[in-house]
Amino acid sequence: MRNKIDRVPVREQDPAVRARNFEEVCYGYNQEEAMLEASRCLNCKKPSCMEACPVSIKIPDFVSFVEKGDFEGAAKVISEDSSLPAICGRVCPQESQCEGSCILGKKGQPVAIGKLERFVADWTREKGIRFTDKKPANGIKVAVIGSGPSGLACASDLAKLGYSVTIFEVLHKAGGVLEYGIPEFRLPKEKVVKPEIDNVRALGVKFETNVVVGRTVTVDYLMEKEGFKAVYIASGAGLPKFMNIPGENLNGVVSANEFLTRNNLMKAYDSDYDTPIYVGKKVAVVGGGNVAMDAARTALRLGAEVTIVYRRTEKELPARLEEVHHAKEEGITFRMLTNPVEVLGDEKGWVKGLKCIKMELGEPDESGRRSPVAIPGSEFDIDTDVVIMSLGTSPNPLIANTTPGLEQNRKGCIVADADGATTREFVYAGGDAVTGAATVILAMGAGRKAAAAIDAKLRR
Repeated sequence: MRNKIDRVPVREQDPAVRARNFEEVCYGYNQEEAMLEASRCLNCKKPSCMEACPVSIKIPDFVSFVEKGDFEGAAKVISEDSSLPAICGRVCPQESQCEGSCILGKKGQPVAIGKLERFVADWTREKGIRFTDKKPANGIKVAVIGSGPSGLACASDLAKLGYSVTIFEVLHKAGGVLEYGIPEFRLPKEKVVKPEIDNVRALGVKFETNVVVGRTVTVDYLMEKEGFKAVYIASGAGLPKFMNIPGENLNGVVSANEFLTRNNLMKAYDSDYDTPIYVGKKVAVVGGGNVAMDAARTALRLGAEVTIVYRRTEKELPARLEEVHHAKEEGITFRMLTNPVEVLGDEKGWVKGLKCIKMELGEPDESGRRSPVAIPGSEFDIDTDVVIMSLGTSPNPLIANTTPGLEQNRKGCIVADADGATTREFVYAGGDAVTGAATVILAMGAGRKAAAAIDAKLRR
C-alpha cells in the first residue's frame, strides 16, 4: 500500500564538508526517488495539503504527474499557481503548511511535497521549459515596487492577465530578500534565483533597478506622470531591530541583515570580490529565527566558532526544524534560555564579550508563547569578538511617508485589507511591508491576492 512506503530520504553534503563551503547542502531527488516518493500520496478527495498552501498549488495533481513520470505535466500544474517553484521547494516551511496538513503525517511521515516541487522545478529548468501563456495585452500599466517574492508573484499573475507590468527595485539586482537575505548554500543565486526571475521576465514583465521609490520617484509620480493605473507595494521589511542594550554601538556588533547582505548580495564569501566582512574568531548570534540560522551558518563557513543565543527553549525556536538540525550537524552551539544584557568592549572600542543572564519561562505572552523571565543573579559572560543581532526587521517607512493618504500602523507597516487594498485607491500592498518579516510563500500568497484584486478593480 502507498502509505506503507517509507519517506524517501534526501541526499545531502556531509556536515563536516559543507560547514566549510557555500555549495548547496541538499542535493534533492533524482527521477527514480521522486517517482517513488510521489507514489506515497493518497490522492485525497479533500486535499488538506492544498488548503494549507498559501498560493493554492494543486498538490495532488502535480504529485500524480510525478508518480507517472510526466514531469512536464507536473510543472505545468505548478506554474498555474506559483512563479517561483524552485525557490519555494527549497525555502518554504512545508512542515507547518502543506506537509504539516498531509494525512500521512498523522501517524507517520508526510509526503515530501517540498522536495517534489523542487525536483519538478529543477527538471523543468534543466530541460529549458518555460510556461509563458498569457492573455492578449490590454494596454493597462501596473507598477510593482520591490522585486522580492511578493512583487514577483503579483507581477507574474498580472502579466498573465495581459497587463503591462514594471517592477521597480531599489537594489542593483532583482530578487529582494531572495538575493540579499538567503545564503547560497540554501538558495543558489545563478542556478535557481536568476532563472526563476528570468521566467517572470519571459512573461513580459519589465525590471528597473536602482530606483528608490520615495526619492528617485514617488508613487504619485508613477501614477500621475508615468501613467500607471495601479501600484502594488512589495518593498519588504529590511529595517533591522536592535536590543538597545549597553555596548551595542561597539565595533563588531552588526545586524544580521547587513551581515547577510554583504555575504550574499555583495559576495563577501567569494575571493573574487573585494567586499569586506568581519567575523573574528568567535561569533555570537542573538535570535532564533531562520535569519539567525542563516547568519550563524554563514559565519561558521567564514571560519568562526559560532554560538546562537536565544531567550526561550529549543521548543520555541521560530526557525524551521530543518535549519536547526543542519546548524547542529555543522557544529554550531546553542545557548538556550539566555538573554544578552550588555555587549562588552575593550579599550579600543571593539567587542570582547557578551554579558548574558539566564532565563526561565513564565506565563504565555500575546503570541501564546511562554514569556521568558530573567533569573536574578545568574549573569555570565560569553567570550566573543562579533555579535550579530537577529531580532527581526520592520518596513522602511520611506514609501509610506512619501505617499499622502497611505496609512501605517504603530509598527510602521502599511495598513491593507486581505486583498492588499490600502487607504489609497488603486494603491495596494502586501508581503512583509504589511505583515512585518514573514515567509517567502506567505509574501507570494499576498502578491497573488493583490493581483486578483487589482485585476477586478481595473476591469470595472
